[in-house]
Amino acid sequence: QVQLVESGGGLVQAGGSLRLSCAASGSIFSIRDMAWYRQAQGKQRELVATITAGGSTNYADSVKGRFTISRDNAKNTVYLRMNSLKPEDTAVYYCNAWARGLSDGRDNNYWGQGTQVTVSS
Repeated sequence: QVQLVESGGGLVQAGGSLRLSCAASGSIFSIRDMAWYRQAQGKQRELVATITAGGSTNYADSVKGRFTISRDNAKNTVYLRMNSLKPEDTAVYYCNAWARGLSDGRDNNYWGQGTQVTVSS
């Protein structure tokens, strides 16, 4: 089994910055793609950014140029640096990973518990 634990959320003023972290733990054989999603109150969960094991990245149009996803494969950790935050970035941010545990025969999809980001105007 693989567990994902996010940290780094909080309250920040518009224009400010935050860095989210998500550490994978457990009996991990490999981690493939990792991603950040977010869900604002009353809205559907949406993809924010993705990163492959090789470091290729993709971003939602709404965060391009402001957010940066990165990962440290040695630490099984993915990060999301968020700059120039706006009130509309307020949401619960979830870490997601396709990973394989030592006893797994295939990759499975895992979610973290989420971390709240609130941007005040």
